[in-house]
Amino acid sequence: MKKIINRPEDYVNEMLEGLYVAHPDLITYTNDDLRCLVTARKKPGKVGIATGGGSGHLPLFLGYVGEGMLDGCSVGDVFQSPSAEQMAAVTREIDDGAGVLYIYGNYNGDIFNFDMAAEMVDFEDGIRVESVVAGEDVASAGPSAPGEKNTRRGVAGILFVFKCAGGAAAAMLDLDEVKRVAEKAAANVRTMGVALTPCTVPRVGEPGFSIGEDEMEIGMGIHGEAGIRRGKIEPANQIAEEMLDKIVADLPYQSGDEVAVLINGLGATPLDEQYIVTRQVNKYLEAKGIKVYRYYVGEYATALEMAGVSISLLKLDDELKKYLDAPAKTPFFVS
Repeated sequence: MKKIINRPEDYVNEMLEGLYVAHPDLITYTNDDLRCLVTARKKPGKVGIATGGGSGHLPLFLGYVGEGMLDGCSVGDVFQSPSAEQMAAVTREIDDGAGVLYIYGNYNGDIFNFDMAAEMVDFEDGIRVESVVAGEDVASAGPSAPGEKNTRRGVAGILFVFKCAGGAAAAMLDLDEVKRVAEKAAANVRTMGVALTPCTVPRVGEPGFSIGEDEMEIGMGIHGEAGIRRGKIEPANQIAEEMLDKIVADLPYQSGDEVAVLINGLGATPLDEQYIVTRQVNKYLEAKGIKVYRYYVGEYATALEMAGVSISLLKLDDELKKYLDAPAKTPFFVS
């Protein structure tokens, strides 16, 4: 394991201390707990938006707390859910009487602890909480019959849910309306990724899985969850097209649709390579008659030092465009 760290057990707290030092105008913490991260710029009367999840995905999740996006984030250890108590502390701090919306990924630990936190603040503080569970990963999609549980993992596309919901909350919509916008964004985004290398959790000290030097895995999750196909590394154009074939067919996206596109590096992929993928994504969507409203290219949801990339598409209408375009300022996102 080669990492620029001190003690593995201090990894998360020292990372957080660095963030607070670098961005005191945007973020702080509550409850004397570094892992209860909240905005330093509260807007009176606004619906609060909270997220949370394991560390190791920076800038997801905590990097999007600030103006126009999220108001708080409970921070877990690397690839581990934060506690219900931490989630409740964040909720109490960001509530300003208009209620709080939870937006988080579709992982069992997060679901259990967020549900418990919502019950705690309702019973103890009378705070109304609503939740949107984001799960847009095409590779982990299971049966989609009405009423069946969504098995899709929440991955990089949750950024679009944060942004649209944050814009709606900043426009002073009420809790029900902010939730509706978040659900609309979540329903219209799809993601798929490809991994080339494993990653190493500091406390573990060795890679979480193995993959050959000449191999890639299509559809791997951001914690190293199994994908849908492992094989020899292919040219960038073929990789992008295979992922897009599955993404476009899944919603489905159709000729005449307008989309926002997120090309996301997983932690160790040079921007050069991300833009090579962007080039092919643009060619592919043009051929399908799908118009691109905006590209986002860079690291938005990582997996420590994993090499790889993911592609997300958000199908847009005028309402989602408005909230996507709304001003935002966080440590890792400015619009």
